[in-house]
Amino acid sequence: MKRRRFLQTTALAAATLPSPAFALGKSDAYRKNIGIQLYTLRNQLAKDTPGTLKQVAAAGYKQVELYGFPDCDAMIEGAKDAGLAIHSSHFAWDCVVNPKDDKYSDFSKTLENAEKTGLKHLVIPYLADGNRKSLDDYRKVADHANTCAAMARKAGIQLAYHNHNFEFQPKEDGKCGYDIFIERFSPEMMFEIDVFWVKAGGKDPAELIRKLKGRVSQLHLKDLKGDVNTPTYGSVPNDAFQELGDGVIAMAPVLDAALAAGVEHCHVEQDQSPDPLASIRQSIGFLGTI
Repeated sequence: MKRRRFLQTTALAAATLPSPAFALGKSDAYRKNIGIQLYTLRNQLAKDTPGTLKQVAAAGYKQVELYGFPDCDAMIEGAKDAGLAIHSSHFAWDCVVNPKDDKYSDFSKTLENAEKTGLKHLVIPYLADGNRKSLDDYRKVADHANTCAAMARKAGIQLAYHNHNFEFQPKEDGKCGYDIFIERFSPEMMFEIDVFWVKAGGKDPAELIRKLKGRVSQLHLKDLKGDVNTPTYGSVPNDAFQELGDGVIAMAPVLDAALAAGVEHCHVEQDQSPDPLASIRQSIGFLGTI
């Protein structure tokens, strides 16, 4: 039996065990406190929020990262009832990227809600096409983010930016949007690195994490199918998203780099899956084998 197939089989078997019997393997903080970005389970949550979150806890996950904040009360309540910690959320990003006034009043309201919820991290999850056409667009985004990061820091909350692949597309003088963020983000502004999209954009995730030591607050762990040609800067097929261990991203070096770089939280995510609950069980199982 090939090693990868053996690991997959072992992972699937382990994932079916009750949570107390599930051994996470190496005793690092990420495996002990592994999170899930709940966007993975958006369809299941829409049908049965409390039941889905109980299945997340039963699979061995210890925390959740919300999406759509502040309009996600059902997720918050369901996570707490299931005994899942909530430290972080993606949120409606226009209040930072396209503020309606120079006081960032909408972001102030988001911060107030985040404080009430007990969040320690808020993450800008995306940039619409109109905010990323040129390097100057990225500079404007960085400046808005820096202002809001300072506001968030005063509230005891860390603001970060979550990448996709389009940030790595070369633009003027061969530079890309992510280069601008690296240069221009203030010390208060951090990165949430999505390893799938970094790989899709033609970069090595572990290398990028090491480069940004001290500037990466969280990771998204997901795997990329081997036949996807990289770099690619647009959409990818649904089956490009794979369970951890089934793709081409070496997760052990990523976790090692995260530890060395001071990353606080890691969250499994799989944007597309025909069976998301089975996928998250397989992925957490794989983490126990490396």
